[in-house]
Amino acid sequence: MSSSIQVNLITGRTVQQGRALEGSKHSDEYTRAAGIIELDPEDMRKLKIYTGTVVKVTTAHGSVNVRAILSPNAPHPGLAFIPMGPWGNAVINTDIYSVGMPSFKGVEATVEPIPEGKVLSALELMHELQK
Repeated sequence: MSSSIQVNLITGRTVQQGRALEGSKHSDEYTRAAGIIELDPEDMRKLKIYTGTVVKVTTAHGSVNVRAILSPNAPHPGLAFIPMGPWGNAVINTDIYSVGMPSFKGVEATVEPIPEGKVLSALELMHELQK
């Protein structure tokens, strides 16, 4: 059985994601830029994973496979970041609480390694979420 950790998940924009969007949401570059989760080195040690390992992120709102990378903003154990986009949107609360915008911060999440897993492209993920 694989190990898992609990994290406080936040989402936001990144330069790499924006640059990839200029090309195409359907490109491998976009998947590499936004289909990721940034984790603290301590959290990656707890999971016994390395950069590039596929992990499953699960919240009360959904789950998604992404690649784990070391956060450039560490140390911040217990805090994880997914760039805004289809992968982040798959696990955030879509309730807009009468303000017109969902909360992109402070989502409780479980992260578990699935080394044999696959990170879907944005198009594949959208098709999967429509099922």
